[in-house]
Amino acid sequence: MHDLIGPLVLFAAAMTLTPGPNVVLVTASGANFGFRRTIPQMIGITLGFGSMAVATGLGLAGLVHAEPRVHAALKYAGAAYFLYLAWRIARADAVGASGRAKPIGLIEAALFTWMNPKAWVSALGALAAYTTVGGDVLRETLVIAGVLAAFCLLSCVIWAGFGTAIGRFIAKSRARMAFNWSMAGLLVLSLIPVFW
Repeated sequence: MHDLIGPLVLFAAAMTLTPGPNVVLVTASGANFGFRRTIPQMIGITLGFGSMAVATGLGLAGLVHAEPRVHAALKYAGAAYFLYLAWRIARADAVGASGRAKPIGLIEAALFTWMNPKAWVSALGALAAYTTVGGDVLRETLVIAGVLAAFCLLSCVIWAGFGTAIGRFIAKSRARMAFNWSMAGLLVLSLIPVFW
């Protein structure tokens, strides 16, 4: 597996640093609540992604493929959860005016990641491509999950920082509302591949 670490790192960078649902979430949170208040969300996404990769490597993927009803339930539950979070993002400014708004927390972010189709594709793709036949499944799974989680955290930090910078330019309520509705729309659009 040592000769696969370089390609795994490149794969992890490409999959986590490019826009997807988690990126939308932390960027919107950074813009609306600042970097520090987004940290629990970043940790939740990272822990959710790492645990998903471990669970997938240890057999969860086989269960999902063997039982189509589990797959369908996850798909529809995930879509409903994405829509709920998109609504929270879209309404962040309206609620924020009264001081009651708060960013999505650690547990919600971890659950969000488990419903994220891009995260599943990334975890499954990495495990399929970077494990070896006859290798130590546990060790290889933990290495892959660790690399994916590390790059996930890096991505969250970068995009939350970017969102925080954007937040400085959208101080006016109308601009913030337009940004939030745009981010919510992108999150909803990320569901299209799930149903096609």
